[in-house]
Amino acid sequence: MKKSDLLFGLVLVAIFLPFFVSEPLYEAYKSFNAQHGMLMSFFKFGILATLGEMLGARIGRKQYLPQAFGMLPKMIVWGILGMFINGAMIVFSNGIPVVLKTLGIHDAITAFQGSLSWTKVLVALSISVAMNTFFAPVFMTFHKITDMHIHNYGGSLKALMHPIPMGQLIAELDWKKQWGFVFKKTIPLFWYPAHTITFLLPGELRVLFAALLGVVLGVLLAIAAKR
Repeated sequence: MKKSDLLFGLVLVAIFLPFFVSEPLYEAYKSFNAQHGMLMSFFKFGILATLGEMLGARIGRKQYLPQAFGMLPKMIVWGILGMFINGAMIVFSNGIPVVLKTLGIHDAITAFQGSLSWTKVLVALSISVAMNTFFAPVFMTFHKITDMHIHNYGGSLKALMHPIPMGQLIAELDWKKQWGFVFKKTIPLFWYPAHTITFLLPGELRVLFAALLGVVLGVLLAIAAKR
């Protein structure tokens, strides 16, 4: 184990340990999260999803911060994307139960708001499938394009000060990998069940759990890069 691995582990412990050992801190977190959900989404995804990409870089390229990685611009981009993810979760978690009610599952709304049941699992799965089918591919593609844009500027914050050449980067994107692995495999095999669990959690924990899944995303992207 390298010193960088130990340091990375200590950072993770430092982030999460206080919430397990301090009840007042956890209550303060829940209160602030309830009042400032979007702001907290920015920080959760900005920190955790970036750490996930760093872990993926460690797996794929043997370094947490390889050349042109761009930790700071990635954190800002992930923070902004995290706010959109939070918005998507709100839209789909409120809209899909209504759709299911029109399809004959009349207790979809009350079951989703209630305790664990098979109907609640069905509703959570439906929300996950809808969000990951219609929102996730666009989100994943845009995230990949921002990664390419940051890399083209050597990982510098200057990348955020220049417009993204969308047409050029879309043409350069590896669509075979994007479709064959990212869309075709990770969405149905990982994201559908993972976000089903997300929507079974209490509302105040959903965005945090979704951000933690960003760590897993970094590992999945590292596997895709190796392949």
